Amino acid sequence: MRDVVLDTPRGRIAALRQGAPGMPRVLALHGWLDNAASFLPLAAHLPGVELVAIDLAGHGRSFHRAAAADYTFVEYLLDVAAVLDALDWHAPVALLGHSLGGAVAVMAAVAMPERIAALALVESAGPLSGRPEEAPERLRDAFVRRRARPRPLRVFADLDVACRARIQANGLSETAARLLVERGTRAVDGGFVWASDPRLTWPSPLRMEEAAVRALLGAIACPVRVVAATETLPALAQAVRDARLACLRDGACTVLPGHHHLHMETPAAVAAALADVLGAARA
Repeated sequence: MRDVVLDTPRGRIAALRQGAPGMPRVLALHGWLDNAASFLPLAAHLPGVELVAIDLAGHGRSFHRAAAADYTFVEYLLDVAAVLDALDWHAPVALLGHSLGGAVAVMAAVAMPERIAALALVESAGPLSGRPEEAPERLRDAFVRRRARPRPLRVFADLDVACRARIQANGLSETAARLLVERGTRAVDGGFVWASDPRLTWPSPLRMEEAAVRALLGAIACPVRVVAATETLPALAQAVRDARLACLRDGACTVLPGHHHLHMETPAAVAAALADVLGAARA
């Protein structure tokens, strides 16, 4: 994949791109605190598509939002629309999303159905939900964090130290961690720091209730294919996942051995499971 930069009215979006015009078009959206490099292992098994994997705003090498702005789903949706415009992709495309990127993809299919031909979701079945009784504490936590003095960035002496931190946090292999770290850090005096916007770690002030998430899923008209890991996150436990999948008009799920980043660790199996929907969008 080659590095490209997309200048949009919202800001500069960095991306990785492969394929040629005329192939099925796929826009890939990575997970929280990851970056476009998370799709490099999978891209090697998708030779028949024109794939663009972006760094979401605040991640990787893309722009950070202004001081008064926030990282909400609506803002991510506006970014996705701006990227499609910058690519001159006006016919419906397939969205490939992992984790947070999958939640953005679900909401994009609802917000702009005329531009989305299919969804291929890895370890995602829509946004995280929250219980109503949690709302007061969630709001207070978000308010306090936004009012607090910014925390200093951790400086890693070298990339090996940063890789070990990612491995410890996510259980990634060294190869997968290095892909994310090399794109997700920047050099400073004394070593390296994460390039992502520190505000991405702030708690969200609001979450939709589960009924609202299921209503969104029920409104999706395009085919949806989900790949889930056997070692999945609690938010994607089988009971939750099955209930959400039951809301889809055209949905199916494949469960594969692995953990949350199985698209990086077992890319061939993930590519095979998603092959039908990833070929759904042609120029």
